[in-house]
Amino acid sequence: MQFRPDLDSASDMPLYRQLGSYFQRLISTGELQAGNRLPPTRELAGQLGLNRTTVSAAYEWLESEGLIQGAVGRGSFVLGSPSQRSPAIVDWSRSLTPSMFPSSGSPASNVIDFSSSRPSERLFPLQEFRESCQEVLGNGALQSLLQLGSPLGYAPLRAWLLARARQQGIAGEADDILITNGCQQAVDILRRALTEPGTKVAMEEPVYPGLRNLFLDAGAELIGIPVAGEGMDFHALRRAIEGGVKAVVITPSFQNPTGATMSAANRSALIALTQAAGVVVIENDIYNDLNYNGGKLPRLKSLDSNVILLGSFSKIAFPGVRVGWIIAPKPVIARAAELKQLMDLHTDQLSQAFLLHFAESGRLAKHEATVIAAGREKLRAVEQACRKYLPGCAFSVPSGGMNMWVDLPAGLDSGALRGLARQAGVDYLPGRYFSVSRSLDRGLRLSFAGLEPAEIRRGIEILGGVIEDAATSRDDASRPTLAFV
Repeated sequence: MQFRPDLDSASDMPLYRQLGSYFQRLISTGELQAGNRLPPTRELAGQLGLNRTTVSAAYEWLESEGLIQGAVGRGSFVLGSPSQRSPAIVDWSRSLTPSMFPSSGSPASNVIDFSSSRPSERLFPLQEFRESCQEVLGNGALQSLLQLGSPLGYAPLRAWLLARARQQGIAGEADDILITNGCQQAVDILRRALTEPGTKVAMEEPVYPGLRNLFLDAGAELIGIPVAGEGMDFHALRRAIEGGVKAVVITPSFQNPTGATMSAANRSALIALTQAAGVVVIENDIYNDLNYNGGKLPRLKSLDSNVILLGSFSKIAFPGVRVGWIIAPKPVIARAAELKQLMDLHTDQLSQAFLLHFAESGRLAKHEATVIAAGREKLRAVEQACRKYLPGCAFSVPSGGMNMWVDLPAGLDSGALRGLARQAGVDYLPGRYFSVSRSLDRGLRLSFAGLEPAEIRRGIEILGGVIEDAATSRDDASRPTLAFV
């Protein structure tokens, strides 16, 4: 089949979107049917006189819209329009409220995957966890664990976490704790407790999209504060506070997606600034324990008792168990418990009991040491590979966490390059998924914690080759469209 899209290089719509819309029409009209194979990117680019990156970006957009599916080594295949795939009686496209959030696309298969910020399953101490589960199941409290519980959470776990926080100087007598289904639910509860449509909320930019999207869904007015090597830009934050910001959401240690860590001086300055203005600070502390170089910095909560602290077992232990928490002044926890009860009554008590026993037995501390040692080795592999294979890119190596931010050379678009990268055998998340108000087209996040050092080195080597090819095409005078895809 010959493809003849009517493309206009002078249009405000990028060429890749014009090409993607052309294929979208072919699919919706039935000219392209489910199962049809699209031409390889190189072949179609030659046929249409386009840069291969433009075609790859169009395919990437089509996949994010659920219209095609790419398979490494096999090509891209049409899934069909929703009406072709699902002859439902209800037109759900009309019945459901529209989504305001961009899709990150289907998970890539058979690639080295830097796109997901998660711990390595290979490090999970399965036998030790089985033993903890068996010991909990064998005790006399099992019946009560299977009964409805308090919206505040499993009392023994709450007591253990609060006692540990007080020993570390994080929590005081005026604080209480609520157990949540992971940190994501903790943020969801707080945005319901603190914001209404139009409430101004400042957050880091780039920022974890799950956090941003929750506040967007609440109708909050988001103000992105640029993140540099030592955290938030204080001039931008001061302007935002002067403009009426009610809350600041911040990840001061090993921020996702940049890996940046706020210095001790900047932490003190932030607290002084927010205290003077009466602004609420929500401290996302889930990466703090993943420190590979030592020298931990004070939590914001230890500098100001009014700070709301979020914690979780998901990054240091098991993300699938879904146990997080909020430590905050008692009035905040009382309101949060009301909202929690409306959502799901309470967090699964059996999971909480398992994790508490895993911690009290000393198995958690042993596992944490293993994770830190492995993370240190992986971070070393990331640094070495980036310095070797990404010489034209800008990046700052973190001292912990799971993520590192990379800026491509000028003129390259990480979203447009993603399709080519996946075809070559590596995946990442482009910068646009982390944007609040600025264009982050050159940026991308490399999440390395779930990979082995050899995979990290090979993946970054592949990525470097894709970037080098794209940069060469950009510099080729006969292919000037690369910077505009």
